[in-house]
Amino acid sequence: MSTSDALHFDLHSHSTLSDGTLSPETLVRDACAQGVDVLALTDHDVTEGLAEAAVTAAEVGLCLVPGVEISVTWSGVTFHIVGLNIDPEHTGLQAGLAKLRAIRTGRGEEIAQGLEKHGIEGALVGAQAFAAGPILSRTHFARFLVEAGYAKDMRKVFKKFLVHNRPGYVPGEWTTLEEAVGWIRDAGGQAVIAHPARYRISATRLRQFIETFKGCGGVGIEVVSGSHSASDVASMAQYAKRYELLASCGSDYHGPEQSWQKLGRPMPLPKGCVPIWKEWAMDCKKST
Repeated sequence: MSTSDALHFDLHSHSTLSDGTLSPETLVRDACAQGVDVLALTDHDVTEGLAEAAVTAAEVGLCLVPGVEISVTWSGVTFHIVGLNIDPEHTGLQAGLAKLRAIRTGRGEEIAQGLEKHGIEGALVGAQAFAAGPILSRTHFARFLVEAGYAKDMRKVFKKFLVHNRPGYVPGEWTTLEEAVGWIRDAGGQAVIAHPARYRISATRLRQFIETFKGCGGVGIEVVSGSHSASDVASMAQYAKRYELLASCGSDYHGPEQSWQKLGRPMPLPKGCVPIWKEWAMDCKKST
């Protein structure tokens, strides 16, 4: 059936296969309980959780959109590109994601070395203990640091240890924007700029990025995100209209510990935005 405004979408979420704290099964069940009809699982640089999520989605009557979130470096800045409705078996996509996971492993070792120089021992093993899937991320280091008592919550630990000019900061050199969008397109998916208001760049550079993204074949932008304020949503809606990009919405949910990001609770798309799901056809029904 074709989708409609009556369906509740959350098109950005993470499981334990990347840096979320819920298994794919639990994530899907919780999404259904929160009234989500269409959920995209978009783990960082990995798609292994999609099979488990799909089985659970079929059980509970939720539509699962196979997705991924890819890290890119553009003009010295790290951006994230979400791929929706990808073919997770596509060999080109999987080869690209494998390269990114290898970069993450090397970066993790460097982060641990930086923290050790600051007097924090055992960070690599500690972070690995939080990594249930095949990637090692800054979030895993942050969870270790919170548990070890170096900061009381995730936000503070990032500011104290894992951002620029802090002991655990390691700049990542990821794939190019052109490659990431190409992998997604080749895998039959739609490329979407993730949480665009989060990037600390000027409006001019954001416009340049959007123009480059669209020139590569990107089609969407997250107008609504768990990290966007109401004013951010209004601003991103204007970008979507100006550049004729499809509008997406997602919580960027990582788990109940991050209380400011609620699963299935992003605000509605502003009027005038063309939703990315406009032409989707899915075998799902409104949850009851």
